[in-house]
Formats: sequence, C-alpha cells, structure tokens
Amino acid sequence: MRLAVASGKGGTGKTTVALSLAFVAAHPVMYVDCDVEEPNAHIFLRPRITNSTVVHIPVPSVDETRCTHCGECAAVCRYGAIASLPSMTLVFKELCHGCGGCAIACPTNAISESPNRIGVVESGPSSVLNNVTLVQGRIDVGVPLSPPLIRSVKEKAGNQELVILDCPPGTSCPMIAAVKEADYVALVTEPTPFGLHDLTLAVETLRELGLPFGVVINRSSERDGLIEEFCVATGAEILGRIPDDRRAAEAYSRGVIPALEVRRVRQACERLLARIVAAAGGEPL
Repeated sequence: MRLAVASGKGGTGKTTVALSLAFVAAHPVMYVDCDVEEPNAHIFLRPRITNSTVVHIPVPSVDETRCTHCGECAAVCRYGAIASLPSMTLVFKELCHGCGGCAIACPTNAISESPNRIGVVESGPSSVLNNVTLVQGRIDVGVPLSPPLIRSVKEKAGNQELVILDCPPGTSCPMIAAVKEADYVALVTEPTPFGLHDLTLAVETLRELGLPFGVVINRSSERDGLIEEFCVATGAEILGRIPDDRRAAEAYSRGVIPALEVRRVRQACERLLARIVAAAGGEPL
C-alpha cells in the first residue's frame, strides 16, 4: 500500500503525522521523504545512509549545422524550455523536464541529449525505528524543478507492504508529483482559517486527480467545527483527529517523534492507521 500524507499548507503537522503512522505500523515501512527541497524526516529517524545515487535528467543540445529552425522542437515542448528563432535555437535547461520530446520531434536529428545533475537520492535504515527504512531526496542548490527528483525518490521506494510518502506542502507540481500513483491520500489540516483555506485547495486538487483521500485534523480542539462544516458540505471523510497536546510540540522540538512519548497521540495514530487501511480497502497493518 502506498499511503501519501499531504497538506494544503506547511506547518499543519504533516511530517509529524506521517512519522507517527510509521511508528505505530506493525509491518516494515518504507518512509519516503518527497519534500526534496527541505527534507526533515531524517532529523527524527536518524538513518544510517547506506546508499546515495546522483540523479540526472537528459537536457537537449542542438547541433546548429543540422538545425533548420523549423520550430518543431519548440512546438512540442510544454514547458518553454526550447525556443526556435530564425537564426538559432535556444535551450533553457533550467526549465527542461527531461521528457525527450524535442529530440523525437526533430526531423533532422539535430538534437541530442546530455545529462544534467539535479540532486541525490539517499536511503538507509532508521536508528530510531527498527521497522523503518528512509528514502529521501536532496535537490541541488539552484535547481528550480523538483518533480523529476521526486519521481526518482519514489522509484527507489520499491513495493514494500507499506510505503509512506511524506509529500511537499501545497497543491503545486511537487505535491502532485508526490501523490501520483498513491493508493490513498491522508490530508492533514489544522482547525484554523488558514488551514481551511488550503485544505479547500488540496481537496479540489485530489478530486481533479481522481485520488481517494480523507482528512486528518491535527492539533484537534474545540475549534474543529470549522473543518467539520467544510467536510460535511463537501462530502470529505474525517479519518481521525490528533489531539492538541503541548507535550507533542515539546517532543517535536527535540527531534523526537511525538507518538513515541505522548500516549494519546500514539493511540490516535493507531486508530487513524486502521481507518486509512479500511478506507483504502487493504489488509490491517
């Protein structure tokens, strides 16, 4: 089962929930930190990195002696990474997604591809949770596009019984790249106006993608009505609630998974994982 843990906004506790779910799972877990621009699961899992792989994407290189400046390459590129001018063809490698479409479209074989480094993928067993292996990506400084690296991180995860995808916050391309192919998405939110606003965007995004999902209210309190009303109105299922507990925040500030120290958080996450598996139609984990 591939479980994506996502959120419409940063700071809702998405990583806290994802780590706590990994802790309460009875089976081995592949924990995939897809937030390649700012990975932080390693702070809590403290892995022993046993594998590190440099990731490249192919970017076009134009042979001007063969190029007729027909514009076919620019027409096929959806990202504006190549521009065909009357006297030259320009390549903007920062915008290239490495799809190879321009090389295929070129009628004179004037385009070849060369590797362009974008980051690294690292993996290793956690020294904190014996049942967890971490896979994470680290994007190189100055690289503006993270989806290709996110896809590489997910490929390294394999097909373990439970794969938890800790997704980037928001609803833009990085989040979409992370949740794609997930069996189920847990949307973590908080009972605040900002949390509701971005939850609305996240729900719309997942429905557009056709992915099954449910809502998790983190820092649950008497203010939950804000999220409850939205879920009732939109038909979104509330999977569970993580209680607002100062001890959880204190544990997090020390780099400790809250469910390890706070019993009521652990119990809430045990119920949450069971609800998620049931909603996804899987076997108990």
